Amino acid sequence: MHSLKVLILEDHPFQLMALHQMLNANGVFDVLTAESVESACQTLSRRGRVDIAICDLQMEGADGLALIRHLAESGLAAAVVILSAAEPCVIDSVGVLARQLGLNVLGCVPKPATSLVLHQLLRRYLEQENSTRAPAELPVYPQLLNLTASELAQCKDQWVVHYQPQVNCDGKLVGTEALVRWQHPTLGLLTPAQFFPLIERAGLFDTLTWHVLDQALAFSAQFQTRTGAALPVAVNIAPQLLQRDDFHDQVKAALQRHAVPASALTLEMIETAGSALNEEQLEGLLHLRILGCQLSIDDFGTGVSNVQRLLELPFSELKLPSEFVRGMAQDGRKAAVVAGALIMARRMNLNVVVEGVETLDDLLAIKDLGHPVMQGYFIARPMPGAQLLDWIATRTSAGFKQLATA
Repeated sequence: MHSLKVLILEDHPFQLMALHQMLNANGVFDVLTAESVESACQTLSRRGRVDIAICDLQMEGADGLALIRHLAESGLAAAVVILSAAEPCVIDSVGVLARQLGLNVLGCVPKPATSLVLHQLLRRYLEQENSTRAPAELPVYPQLLNLTASELAQCKDQWVVHYQPQVNCDGKLVGTEALVRWQHPTLGLLTPAQFFPLIERAGLFDTLTWHVLDQALAFSAQFQTRTGAALPVAVNIAPQLLQRDDFHDQVKAALQRHAVPASALTLEMIETAGSALNEEQLEGLLHLRILGCQLSIDDFGTGVSNVQRLLELPFSELKLPSEFVRGMAQDGRKAAVVAGALIMARRMNLNVVVEGVETLDDLLAIKDLGHPVMQGYFIARPMPGAQLLDWIATRTSAGFKQLATA
């Protein structure tokens, strides 16, 4: 981690020294320090952009919010960590505000920080750097920005599907989520953040969704040929597709084309404003549920009317997003939210998938609350189908037991 450049805003000399030493212990030696917001802004002006800014909130003079707004307006930090002795609800609310301002918030951490927590935050930043590139960096690829809708559609064969395993608390594989990537012939593997704005601008989300669904069902069928059982796959559905009267007919046709049982397909629905369905469209979803397909409400708890949608539509599953899971081992409020969702789901006979399981501590905290299905980097990253088959083959019963007893 020696190449990282980190700014610490902290007005307590001992805690400033402790953070500096913990960063050094984690291999970070390019460390800028400031004891006030004014000093931090001056340091950034002289020394330039940092990878991570660690922001205290309570201090003499301007508080940490002033630096957070400055970072959002200036773009002088790629990510921020909010570290404070303020009440947990205040720290988390600052995190919400920082994200609304467009900042990449690695974590909201109560004082005092530990070397382990700091290491996890630094690792999270490096993983983000290795796996994604922010949409703002799209101009690096002018050949993509200049593509017409027709030219983009002709690249469909380069849109590949990666699969992220989903396991139960015993470590047993119970399904996968299908996630699209663009295998560009010259630019390499592109993540959704690098090309979704282009797809949206060109009006090709429908085309992309049907392509991913078809590829996922084809892979499930391949798995069925090898093992005798179809691999359960979850596919994100563009909200506008649900409003098409022929949606259920096309899904049914795709299942028949690949000879995959409907029970192996979960359609993940993202909450969006203005996505209400009329009677015919609701009837289409009911036809799919009667057929055996599963329907999941994605990012549960982050939309404006998730609970109302649970009551209105025939969901069989809810997915808890990483915002609720990350750091819940150290945050009793997050644990309470997850526990409440699990209780509600159990009473509504809904399955639960917990996303964003990135650390052993979070996995153990989840297991203490119940037995949902889990996915996240601690279990496995998204991977191509062939690699997933190898991953499954190497997961011996001993390996599953190791996860189950973690």
